[in-house]
Amino acid sequence: MEPRPRFYIFNEDDIRNGKVTDIYFIRSRQILEKYGLCDKKVRFEIHAYSLPKEYKWAVYTGLEELLALFQGKKVTIYSVPEGTVFAPLYPLTVLEGRICDIIVYETALLGILRFYTSVSTKAARIKKKAGDKLVVFFGLRVQHPAVAAALDRAAYIGGCDAVSGAFSKEIIGVEPRGTIPHALIIVFGDPVKAWKAFDETMPPEVPRIALVDTFYDERYESLLAAKTLGDKLWGVRLDTPRSRRGDMALIAKEVKWTLKLHGYGHVRVMVSGGIDEEEIEKLKDVADAFGVGTSIAFPPSVDLSMDIVEVFDEKEQRWIPITKRGKLPGMKQLYRCIPIKEDYIDVPGKEMLCSNGSSAKPMLTKVMDEGVIVVDLPSHHEIRQYVLDQLRYVDL
Repeated sequence: MEPRPRFYIFNEDDIRNGKVTDIYFIRSRQILEKYGLCDKKVRFEIHAYSLPKEYKWAVYTGLEELLALFQGKKVTIYSVPEGTVFAPLYPLTVLEGRICDIIVYETALLGILRFYTSVSTKAARIKKKAGDKLVVFFGLRVQHPAVAAALDRAAYIGGCDAVSGAFSKEIIGVEPRGTIPHALIIVFGDPVKAWKAFDETMPPEVPRIALVDTFYDERYESLLAAKTLGDKLWGVRLDTPRSRRGDMALIAKEVKWTLKLHGYGHVRVMVSGGIDEEEIEKLKDVADAFGVGTSIAFPPSVDLSMDIVEVFDEKEQRWIPITKRGKLPGMKQLYRCIPIKEDYIDVPGKEMLCSNGSSAKPMLTKVMDEGVIVVDLPSHHEIRQYVLDQLRYVDL
C-alpha cells in the first residue's frame, strides 16, 4: 500500500461539532440519553486550584474562542473579561445549560483555555520583566503550524509588543516584525551584500535590523552594519549559538559601546536565542529589545479545570450547590477593587466594599445567553492594554 501522508489536524467545524473530545464524554452522553438525564441543567465553573511553581498570578485568555465554540448552542456563559489577571481558586468562567449540550466540549474548551492562558501568562511575565524594552515573539517554529495564529494572538494579548507571523496583520491586526535569518546571509556569502539587498528590497516602513553574528565577531559585524546602512539601521540582533556565546551581557555592552564610540548611538541592540526571564534580568540594562520564542511558546502549564458546582432542581425550581470532593460548591463571584488592590470571592449579587469604602466590581458578567453573544468583544489591542494596565499592580 502506498503511503498516504496527511496533516493530523482538525478544522473549525470538527471542533464546533464536538469531534475533538475524549471517548468517555461520548460514552457519558450516551448513558445520560439512555437514562433520560440529558435535560438536567448544570453549572460548570472554570478555575485553577494551583499555578506553576513560583507563579503568584496568571492571565486568563482564550475567551473569544470559547464563545466561538458555543455560539449557536443553548449554553449561557458568565466570565471575567479576557486578559484578567487571577490567582488560585478564582472563579473565571461559568457555563450553564443542559449537561448533554456541554459535556462533550470539555476537552476542546479546556484545551483552548489552557493553551491560551499558559502562553499569555508567560508573555506577561516576560513583558513585566522587560519593562519598557521591546519584546517580539519569535516562537512560531516551536509549535505545530496549525495553531500558529492562536499562538501569535496569545503572545500578543499577553503583553508582547509584536509578533513575527506573516499572517498576523490579516488575522489579529498586528503588523509582523522580524529581522534577517542566517540563511539569507549565508546564501549571499557576505553579510554586507545581504544587508544591502534587504535594504534595497524592503519598503521603508520595515525596520532595518541586521543580524550580526554569522561569520565574524559581533562587535565587528555590528560596526560593519552601521557603516553599511547608516541612519537607516534601526538595530542589530545578537543571536550567538549557545555553544560559543560566552557572557551575552558583556557582548551586548561591548557592541553598544563600540557603536556609540563611532557615532552610531542611535542603533539599538536586540538579543534573541534562548531568552527567558533570567536572561532578561541580566540583559535588560544593556539590551534595547528581545526576541523571545521557546519560553513563551512552550510555557509552564496553567492547569485550568472545570467542575460542576450547581445542579438545577426542577421540583424546587432552584440551583443546588454540589461538587466533587476538594472543590468549593456553588456559583461564585469575583469582586475586585480597581486597580488590583483587593480581591474577594463570595456568592453573586453581594455588595462588597473595599478597604477605602468604595464598591468592589463584580468581575463575572454574562457574555453569552443561550448561544447568543451579548457583549461587544474587545479588540486584540484592547485586551493587551488591559493586561499591561494590570501588570503595573502585580509583582513577579
